Amino acid sequence: MKQFVVTPSAGKRLIAKALASHAAVSNALKNGTLVIIAGTTNGYVAEEILKSLGVVEDFSRKRFFRGVTLPPGSDVTSEGRLSDESKFPGDVVITKGEWRKGKTIVDVVDELKEGDMILKGANAVDLQRKQAAILIGHPKAGTIAVALQAVLGRRVKLVIPVGLEKRVNSELFSLAEKVNEPGAKGIRLFPTPGQVFTEIDAVQLLTGATAELISGGGVCGAEGSCWLAITGTEEQEKAAEKLLTSIALEPAFSF
Repeated sequence: MKQFVVTPSAGKRLIAKALASHAAVSNALKNGTLVIIAGTTNGYVAEEILKSLGVVEDFSRKRFFRGVTLPPGSDVTSEGRLSDESKFPGDVVITKGEWRKGKTIVDVVDELKEGDMILKGANAVDLQRKQAAILIGHPKAGTIAVALQAVLGRRVKLVIPVGLEKRVNSELFSLAEKVNEPGAKGIRLFPTPGQVFTEIDAVQLLTGATAELISGGGVCGAEGSCWLAITGTEEQEKAAEKLLTSIALEPAFSF
């Protein structure tokens, strides 16, 4: 067994590398449409997938989101980095290998069909039940409500890339019932169907090894980190060590 510390940003990169190698993603890229809905984790995913297509130089993660959680007292909006919607580049929509720049899930949802794929990040993950939920600030439930028209209406595959730092212990539908109650204040919570994909799944896909979460936390830049215990054959453990070492120094997300 080998143990590794994985920071949230390294975890995002790890998830992204794995999804770029995911069989269903490859199939959608080749034969259909892949929609990567904007989000911080999906920014890394888009980067890795666009790199595989040779067009990553035209993409930036810096404004590839619609909403983010910031520390109390943060004042980035005053500089216009979040408040200026004109800087939002759109989601990443790729049809048969061609990046349709500027398009969003809203633009293409009606054309999606079985065999296509949507990647949508989340804000909470229940690791035991393999379920995820999304924070909702939009009065019409945001992009997940749009995406589910295709997912539930036409069997479009939904994969949910989500980092282990977003794990929760309570059952998500119970949490949603509380925070969505009429009269409650604050943001809402939307438990959603879909295939949850974490760092644990990424290690398995890329190396064949088994990863287990054994602890978490840290300071001085390791806040939100997770300790992963990796087990497998000698070859699998060596592959996992090489992989996790390669992403260990991923810089923290910044605007």
